[in-house]
Amino acid sequence: MLVNVPPAWDIETDFISVGSGIAGLSAAITAREQGLEAIVLEKASQVGGVTALSMGEVWVAGNHHAADLGIEDSAESGFRYLRRLSMGYGADLAVLNKVVHAREALRYFEDRIGLRMEVIRDCPDYYYGHSNDSVAEGRMLEVVPFPAETLGEWREKTRISPQMPYGLTHKDMFGAGGTANITKWDFGRMAERLTADERCLGPGLAAYFVKGALDRGVTLMTDCGVEELICDGTRVVGVRAVHEGRDVFVKARKGVLVAVSSYERNQDYNKTLGQQLELGSMVFSTVDGANFRLTGPLGARIARVPDITSLGFTIPGMEGEDGRPLWNSALPVIGQPHTIVVNRAGKRFGNEAFYRSFYYTIDHIDGANQTHPNFPCWAVIDSQVREKYPFGSIMPGSDWPEGLGEQAGTIRELALKIGVDADGLEQTVSTFNANAAKGIDPEFGRGTHPWSTWMCGDPFHQPCPVLGPLEKGPFYAVRLDRMGGTAISSSGIMTDMHGQALDWNDQPIPGLYVAGNSQARMETGAVMQSGISNARGMTYGWLAAQHAAGKPSDLLAKEVERIGL
Repeated sequence: MLVNVPPAWDIETDFISVGSGIAGLSAAITAREQGLEAIVLEKASQVGGVTALSMGEVWVAGNHHAADLGIEDSAESGFRYLRRLSMGYGADLAVLNKVVHAREALRYFEDRIGLRMEVIRDCPDYYYGHSNDSVAEGRMLEVVPFPAETLGEWREKTRISPQMPYGLTHKDMFGAGGTANITKWDFGRMAERLTADERCLGPGLAAYFVKGALDRGVTLMTDCGVEELICDGTRVVGVRAVHEGRDVFVKARKGVLVAVSSYERNQDYNKTLGQQLELGSMVFSTVDGANFRLTGPLGARIARVPDITSLGFTIPGMEGEDGRPLWNSALPVIGQPHTIVVNRAGKRFGNEAFYRSFYYTIDHIDGANQTHPNFPCWAVIDSQVREKYPFGSIMPGSDWPEGLGEQAGTIRELALKIGVDADGLEQTVSTFNANAAKGIDPEFGRGTHPWSTWMCGDPFHQPCPVLGPLEKGPFYAVRLDRMGGTAISSSGIMTDMHGQALDWNDQPIPGLYVAGNSQARMETGAVMQSGISNARGMTYGWLAAQHAAGKPSDLLAKEVERIGL
């Protein structure tokens, strides 16, 4: 191991969290609860990380909130669910580790920092109906609205989301008909919450952990980018950060946790680590792969799991916080009735309403001619969508923004305008319409995943909430581009079951921990499930700090023995 100890330390502490999302904050809080001093170093000007940009869902199998509602579930069932769907790309021990400890971490933070969570009612697992160990509801949790005024001077320094309607809970939104029925949402309630600064979803989840850290005297330093890990030849003993234009050396007597999210804003890393080309992104610029640059010189092992390319679009004239175009996710749009997605041949190529199926097809390569046959692609809608449903941030009945895609009076005319095969598109729409009128999709099974109808569909539309013919002109087409989400990456740093970073010999690197989206996704393998990223960040931050404090959890060993893994 290298030796780069500075002649003097500017700050000394026991535990350093690099990054202020749920992973870094949960670790710092746990370190303080174990009697250690802790500091959080955040490169951005606000804390909360990409946790604050998320929907704030936390997936915990066998949790006590579900049990209180009489919902039958167990951690062992959750383990079987993830293990089967990981397709062997994950690690059984990592899957079990996450599942059995997530319940404990949830209780821990509810007891210690006053985290308040509740079940998202009627929200099924992604693969409910397709896996015997899936559940109709109970594993997906969200926070009770958080009063941000309690953050004091950190209120403005705690990140909110420009994309998420964080004045409403899942219960508020989906109880009113979901994303397709935004006009039925209670905007009076949203206004009351926003006026009082009561935060829901990801901003609320992040705020709970920021408050927990502040209440325990954790030092939070913003605009403080960590550039180098410091080693004494045997272990990681601190970091070199840059704050206000000068180097700051921070000593860590017990450990350093790298929880800086992933690499979504680094196009080179997207291509070489995730195989995603020219990815648009909703996240802020500091999510650029620092986890690899920091841990690489120490020989940290990188691992990759299969992953998907998401789709999105930008609306002309709308900008995000740093002046870049404001991205809209295609996820809730393309699964609505009266909507399809087609390729250059004018053909549908998957189940638009279930992103885990559909998005795998985007980067498919046709080896016969070395092309991506399904990219570029276009969302095609009719005027019924414009009358009833939102299209991203474009509300029903509002003017269609100039410069957004194309529109035409007929399907053939629309095809010619966007450059897709006109005969192909006409045939596709004709076939789709006949089946959609019956509420079926024989070709791709759209509507057969209950989660997708919950997330994207219109429960008031029959006979199927996610299917409806395209038959009313004018028709519209919008090109969809590759887009990231909340920095959930395919590649990350390998760790052991306590969050210790591993080298290429699978040996722990002493004093170095990794959690959150910086960590390799061995708990999921080829699958993803909403709420897992927040849950694994919370869980591994908690595990890492306990280990650094000399009190590692022994629950995994007991569970392995119990189930005979």
